[in-house]
Amino acid sequence: MYNLKSHVVTAVLFLTMGTTLNAQTERAQFSIEIDPITYAFNGFSIHARMTPKGSDHLFFGVGAYAMDMPDVLVNTNKFNRDEGWNSRLNQGYSFFFEYHFSEVNRKLFIGAQTGVQEYKVSNDNFEGGTKFTNCIAMAYLGYTIKPFKNNLYFKPWAGLGYTSQIAGNNTLGAENYEIAPLIPFVTFHIGYTF
Repeated sequence: MYNLKSHVVTAVLFLTMGTTLNAQTERAQFSIEIDPITYAFNGFSIHARMTPKGSDHLFFGVGAYAMDMPDVLVNTNKFNRDEGWNSRLNQGYSFFFEYHFSEVNRKLFIGAQTGVQEYKVSNDNFEGGTKFTNCIAMAYLGYTIKPFKNNLYFKPWAGLGYTSQIAGNNTLGAENYEIAPLIPFVTFHIGYTF
């Protein structure tokens, strides 16, 4: 009787362990994402993401992006508001790390971004323009939606980033393009997992 109980317990533990192991990602998964808002503002974005083998919650990758900054974003800094500034995030490169609470690309997630961004600014009151480079560190919160029975997904997210100038010049004529240390950002990505 003792042997039968120990065999049943062993079998149950083995089956439970097998189910748990099968629930984890059996191989690394790769995804491509874009931010369609960047395209709407004369830019681009491409992001390569990866879920490591054996992980259902971690998602990380790299991205490259650019866009003309809409006036509403330029004007969030009260020192630049209605001063004739035009700003373009000319090129940005970042690392992204996300933790998905349910599983990767399903439901609620938190993330972090760190990178380098080059801006070009001009002012309607002066000729020419100038460039400067910032580093950025951003925390964000989002939600992944998979409306179809395939690997296409939509990820709206919002974040708050800290930025600091590391190179270049943000002065044009006698005016400074003020760089706010805290930057709110809202967007969404469209992605596909292979």
